[in-house]
Amino acid sequence: MNFSFAETDISRADPQIQSANAASGLYEKKWNHGSPDCNSNRDPAIEVFGFDQSSYILRQNKCQSFEAPFIYVLIGKETVLILDTGAPETAENFPLYETVQKLVEEQSGEVNESPRKLMVIHSHSHRDHYSGDSQFAGKPNVTIVEPNYGSIIQSLQFENWPDDMPSIQLGDREIIIIATPGHQEEAISIYDSQTNWLLTGDTFYPGYIYIKDWSDYKQSITRLVIFSETHTISALLGGHIEMTREPGKYYPIGSTYQPNEAPLPLSLNSLLSLHAALKRTDKAQEIKESDLIVVPMNIFQKTLSNIARWVSQ
Repeated sequence: MNFSFAETDISRADPQIQSANAASGLYEKKWNHGSPDCNSNRDPAIEVFGFDQSSYILRQNKCQSFEAPFIYVLIGKETVLILDTGAPETAENFPLYETVQKLVEEQSGEVNESPRKLMVIHSHSHRDHYSGDSQFAGKPNVTIVEPNYGSIIQSLQFENWPDDMPSIQLGDREIIIIATPGHQEEAISIYDSQTNWLLTGDTFYPGYIYIKDWSDYKQSITRLVIFSETHTISALLGGHIEMTREPGKYYPIGSTYQPNEAPLPLSLNSLLSLHAALKRTDKAQEIKESDLIVVPMNIFQKTLSNIARWVSQ
């Protein structure tokens, strides 16, 4: 299949790609947002947004998973980085590995010779961000950094978690890793030197964000703010969209139809505003901003999170 920077009409099992010639395209992008009746949904399993010839954002169909997680594919000369792998049904219905391979082949011309290495990492260890790992497991030239503390520390070469910031070299492209626990213990954010994107997973996104450890979360947001003072940030991009375009309004958990979604990118001003609000709080409490809501987990939610973490460890 030949990918180009134009909207195409292709089958449901194949990716759909749209044009993005400038950063404004990312802010203006309206994603496939599900259907009131998922039985009649005809959106592709994976929507693909090409920001440039080597930077892609993928979204899973909301009728496959209400979470509709975002997946980031960053192509370097030597290595392709995949951040998160979604909450798939099966490879047949959610062909993530195949999609990534096609994007790399189109960008590089590599079909059957000298394929680039693939490196899979995760923003954190919740299932909707790593379930697609099985499609990459056992494939040639693939490294999967499992979403647990031991693998993250060793594979990403953290020497002093969470304070140091190791980097990954993709060839002509540096990725900086920033520890951002709070929503989940092993959560990370990454900075891409090419696009100047700060990819924040479920730490910071336009949605209803549950926080497991309030103190860790406050420190993580501070860490991101300090990082932004010495690095150009073109966009902050997270793992989901749950907010509407109406300030302070969000879609209920489980929604498979979100016809008036907020944009995916958040601004640096939004990060600074949340940071200021967190500094004003002495204890865990709901913080409602116009483009996101932060709320501490209750005991039941923490228990579920602990069980999920135990499985991933």
